[in-house]
Amino acid sequence: MDTITITVEKREETGKGAARSLRRRKIIPAILYREGKSLPIKIPGKELTSFINTTAGEQVMVNLQFTDGENKFALMKDFQVEPIKRELLHADFFEVSLTEKVRVSVHITTAGEPVGVKRDGGILQNVLREIEVECLPDKIPGHIKVDISRLEIGDSLYVRDLDLGEDVKILTDPDEVIANIIAPAVEEVAPVVEAAPEVTEPELIKKSKKEEEGEGERETK
Repeated sequence: MDTITITVEKREETGKGAARSLRRRKIIPAILYREGKSLPIKIPGKELTSFINTTAGEQVMVNLQFTDGENKFALMKDFQVEPIKRELLHADFFEVSLTEKVRVSVHITTAGEPVGVKRDGGILQNVLREIEVECLPDKIPGHIKVDISRLEIGDSLYVRDLDLGEDVKILTDPDEVIANIIAPAVEEVAPVVEAAPEVTEPELIKKSKKEEEGEGERETK
């Protein structure tokens, strides 16, 4: 696992006003967590932005190099961005020891075009985007890349299919589906309903006035 060094400094200033003042000077307020404790720190905005853009969501261990000569290893936990200007507001790190295992979430990326999609027109569903693993900090995979090119319609790739080696223990349920290929949707055609034959009612034949009178005379006789 790669390690990136970032220059940091312990922060005495706290509160929203102090945070805004730091950001105006292109310095980002942050917190370093360790065993229930927290240490306020500040990081040059340029360095932190470069780190985030370089790692692009991968798990990368950071060597926090303090200006007083101390250094600590850590993993980025989260960061906040201003929604409109997209400027960094804050970052959270948690300190790690190279001799203690940690539990972290690692992103999964897929490679290859499935046979079921390319040949048969199936649809790829990416169901699981990350899994939880346990290992020493220097063994954390930046991301997990899986080949899905052999998947056919009806096939699924499960967590149990992953092999990360003996140094990395997978904690996610092995029966979780990572990706699958489903058959393309078929439009249902409404059945043609034959129209029932039209029934013509018999015509009523109207009798003339003379015929009616004639019948009346015959009945009288």
